Amino acid sequence: MTSLDSNTLPATPESAAAPVVLITGGSRGLGRSMALALAAQGMDVVFTYRSQQAQAEGVVQQIEAMGRRALAIELELGQGQGMTARFAAFADTVREALARRWQVARIDALVNNAGIGVHASVADTTEEQFDLLFNLHLKGVFFLTQALLPLLSDGGRILNLSSGLTRFALPGYAAYASMKGGIEVLTRYLAKELGPRGIAVNTLAPGAIETDFGGGAVRDNPELNRFVASQTALGRVGLPEDIGQVVAALLSPASAWVNAQRIEASGGMFI
Repeated sequence: MTSLDSNTLPATPESAAAPVVLITGGSRGLGRSMALALAAQGMDVVFTYRSQQAQAEGVVQQIEAMGRRALAIELELGQGQGMTARFAAFADTVREALARRWQVARIDALVNNAGIGVHASVADTTEEQFDLLFNLHLKGVFFLTQALLPLLSDGGRILNLSSGLTRFALPGYAAYASMKGGIEVLTRYLAKELGPRGIAVNTLAPGAIETDFGGGAVRDNPELNRFVASQTALGRVGLPEDIGQVVAALLSPASAWVNAQRIEASGGMFI
């Protein structure tokens, strides 16, 4: 497990007072946009990455250039074998980093963002594809959240990423959308069970966004991009910054009373 921490100076009182948010999959795409939006709002960020160390280091540097603190930690989320032990070790790494860098014992929010897309019909979906999606989007979220609960402050937040595909159906995404449907149910159970600790738990469901998700089809295929835009009330495809700003809003003090909700950020897609 590798962490990227380019600023080794002791935490100042100002940085120690800033809320600390942990984001999975924060080195690119939506996660990167979330990390930068939260930093702009005055929060410090711990985020995971799977393999792109240079990209992760670039995000750390961007956040630190904004006057905030950041730490990137390598974590494999989609591997089913040894998941609970791996997440326990990750939680220990986070605990040590919080004490050393921030001089605190807990994070203030967790954003379960990491994910991939697999496009295959029900007839063509393989068991390997199904297991990968299950491990990454549902089992991984469940057990990583479980491992991090002792590190989450009372009164904190959890935000789970779902998809517009749980509301509308597009052929080829049955397995992916099924996992995200499970996340929406899990969100409500987490909200109920964590309510006594004052922890609010919500689901954010983006629509189609111009990222490298699913091979970058929405971003790079002009015909698909035009089709999505034509089916969106605001007349365009979403950008990563659109989602980053929503995450910053949902984790702000102004949204503290929002709990156990599914919030779709799609520009009005398929309405």
